[in-house]
Amino acid sequence: MCKPLFDLSFFRDTPPMTPHSNPATNRPPSATRRWLWGGVAVALLAAGGLAVLSGEHPAQAQMPGGKGGNGKGQMPPQPVTAAAAKTQAVPVWLTALGTVTPRSYVNVMPRVAGLLQSVDYKQGQMVKAGQLLAQIDPRPFRIAEEQAAAQVEQTQAQLSGAQGDLVRYETLLQQDSISAQQVSDQRTTVAQLKATLDANKAALDNAKLQLSWTRITAPVAGLVGLRPVDAGNMVTTSGAVGSNTSTSTNSASPIATIAQVQPVDVTFALPQQNIGEVVQQLMAGKSLQTQAWDARNTQLLETGKLVAADNQINAATGTLNLRAEFTNKALTLFPNQFVNVRLLVRTIPGAVVVPTTAVAVGAPGTYVYVIGADNKVTMRVVKTGVAFDNLTQIVSGLNAGERVVTDGLDRLRDGREVKVVQAAGGGGKDATRPHARKPAASAAP
Repeated sequence: MCKPLFDLSFFRDTPPMTPHSNPATNRPPSATRRWLWGGVAVALLAAGGLAVLSGEHPAQAQMPGGKGGNGKGQMPPQPVTAAAAKTQAVPVWLTALGTVTPRSYVNVMPRVAGLLQSVDYKQGQMVKAGQLLAQIDPRPFRIAEEQAAAQVEQTQAQLSGAQGDLVRYETLLQQDSISAQQVSDQRTTVAQLKATLDANKAALDNAKLQLSWTRITAPVAGLVGLRPVDAGNMVTTSGAVGSNTSTSTNSASPIATIAQVQPVDVTFALPQQNIGEVVQQLMAGKSLQTQAWDARNTQLLETGKLVAADNQINAATGTLNLRAEFTNKALTLFPNQFVNVRLLVRTIPGAVVVPTTAVAVGAPGTYVYVIGADNKVTMRVVKTGVAFDNLTQIVSGLNAGERVVTDGLDRLRDGREVKVVQAAGGGGKDATRPHARKPAASAAP
């Protein structure tokens, strides 16, 4: 059972009063003390209730001077954190969502039909231009080359004999020992054999070319994909039959796929209201620094430069496609990877900046609380500019060196006395790191 707030047992211990009894003289001493302590308890409870209703702590209500015990009836200083406005160079970044695209993507198809003898590349590895990827059985093509070479030798022999006969015929014609018609026919035979020799030589060159195509080499340097076909399959000029990545045995696949990723491109789009300055600098031949960040905007993957812009704005989205180039030496960018792109448009020198947490938006507009020399705050309306790395540029309304409140703004009013308990640092160590993910471009001042 709960213990009652007051012990009222003294009422039961008090003897009943009679008409001839005097309450003051008949009450026992113990009852008198109980009445006294009960009155004191009621008085204390009443004082505590008044203190709660007035917003004061009971201990403070007993202090002289009212609230806070400072003798002036004022609230105690409000604990806050603060930072001083400072000047520094402010980079103006435009942010967008980009897609990594290889410089070129090649499906290596066989150019002759035959049995695939070997696959000579390691899947998922870098290959060089001209490196052997696969080998088709060269024996039928080597035989065809030898046959074409024999045809050339045969035609050369026939041509040599016909040319010798023509010389003799021309000598006999000078001696009037042969008819002119016979000499003319021999000249025609020599011309025909020359043409046949040229055709046979072309057939020999074609046979050599077909034989060279049995060695399948990389046309470009890049990252080779997973092996789509194994050795032992028959291949045709339309692809390999019986690949290990297809459910159909009659489907055709390339011998290999190569993505040129060094260098690699990143394609992204910017709203049309932000492209004017970008296009002007691009047309003037200036190199705009571009950064590629991971999907969480926490790690810088690669730094490159803007190289090209599309020739028209997308009417459906109101954006312009741009392309940046990255060397990608560490292969941190992969084709079709989504990245957060940051484009450095310009740098504002000597800008006044404060921590972003010091800036508030309310009925007066955008404002900060400035701490004066007497540790009292003053609300001041400001005009903000670029936000980066947990810092915000103050275009007007604040001077460098003035202290502003960074935490506890919601508990302040104009003229309130504050007590700075901790100096807040102005931003992070890396001024190029984005403070939040922004798929759309941020507006530049």
